[in-house]
Amino acid sequence: MSDKPVFLATHPRACSTAFERVFMTRRDVLTCAHEPFGDSYYYGPERLGERYANDEAARESSGFSKTTYRDVLDRLEKDGSEGKRVFIKDMAYYLMPPNSQPAVIPKSLRKGDKYSEEGNPTVLPLEILKKFHWTFLIRHPRRAIPSYYRCCVPPLDEVTGFKEFLPSEAGYVELRRLFDYLREQHIVGPALAGESNGNKAGSGVSITVVDADDLLDHPGEVVKAFCRETGIEFTPDMLTWDDAENQDYVSEAFAKWNGFHNDAIHSKSLTARTQAHKTVTEESENEEWRQKFGKEAQEKIRACVDENVPHYDYLKSFAMKF
Repeated sequence: MSDKPVFLATHPRACSTAFERVFMTRRDVLTCAHEPFGDSYYYGPERLGERYANDEAARESSGFSKTTYRDVLDRLEKDGSEGKRVFIKDMAYYLMPPNSQPAVIPKSLRKGDKYSEEGNPTVLPLEILKKFHWTFLIRHPRRAIPSYYRCCVPPLDEVTGFKEFLPSEAGYVELRRLFDYLREQHIVGPALAGESNGNKAGSGVSITVVDADDLLDHPGEVVKAFCRETGIEFTPDMLTWDDAENQDYVSEAFAKWNGFHNDAIHSKSLTARTQAHKTVTEESENEEWRQKFGKEAQEKIRACVDENVPHYDYLKSFAMKF
């Protein structure tokens, strides 16, 4: 089994932080990197994100205004040199220009005059993408998008610092583009999680897609299956973290994205939810969002949800079955 760094690629508000907490309990064998590429995406000299493009003060105060994509990779390499396997949880859209713009290899990663690679939607050269063991986490847009919207409007925006909801940060289309490219390059697949590649031409790394609803309904089974696919030893106590040392470690790791991870920070375990999601209609969803956020916001949320459902459904077709 590969000892490559495990890269859990996801989109915002996908229950990924709760999943990440599971692997933070294994500090004996894992070093966890929490959203490292956000530093270069939002704040550094090679930044791609729109959010702080005209806010130099915010970039400077972040502490990452000089962080390049090479700096992030060097940091991950250093983490992996300490005798532990690296577990990375990050947003797929941090690796791409927003709004499906063509990707250009940043200066810090450029070799000679090579500014791009045909078909590669990311700013990371293919040789770097091959260094990771890729996995994926998804959540239905009808739950993820309203949750993200809430982080970008009063009163929570005063805590998060995200003063505007940007549909370009929904992250589904970028996750799908990354997923398809990795499959085309045989970096993952062709076998699905739980299958064997056998004699098929492929990397030997299974297509491992976790759906958040499955994680919340069957946490033990999902974590155990994920560990099996990635070569991480599973122990039942990975699902519990009610100790002061672990809480302090997690609070420090999540501090740079203040306000986004409060539920995960204050949690003590990952247990199966006791109530399934109720059946909803589009009308009832619209009314719920209108009451919470207002009519204009409801329309923005609905448009963003509808735009991203096809990408979610596509990725869901590859998800592990439980």
